[in-house]
Amino acid sequence: MKKSLFLLLASALTLFALDINTASAEEFVKIKGIGAKKAERIIAYREAHGEFKSVDELKNVKGIGEKIVAVIKEGK
Repeated sequence: MKKSLFLLLASALTLFALDINTASAEEFVKIKGIGAKKAERIIAYREAHGEFKSVDELKNVKGIGEKIVAVIKEGK
């Protein structure tokens, strides 16, 4: 059985789940602190290294640090 990492993200109007192993760039840019360039880097990293094993692994992506990972974990 394939394990997926889902994150619940809350915005002013919507609560949605994001699977960081399948999310598109358009979905990533909905996260505070992630723009188009960072979203592209996340996807490129995922394609080069395979699925993320944890949310903390996102810190291996250039431009993604503790603050953005904390935002993702908090669902903001």
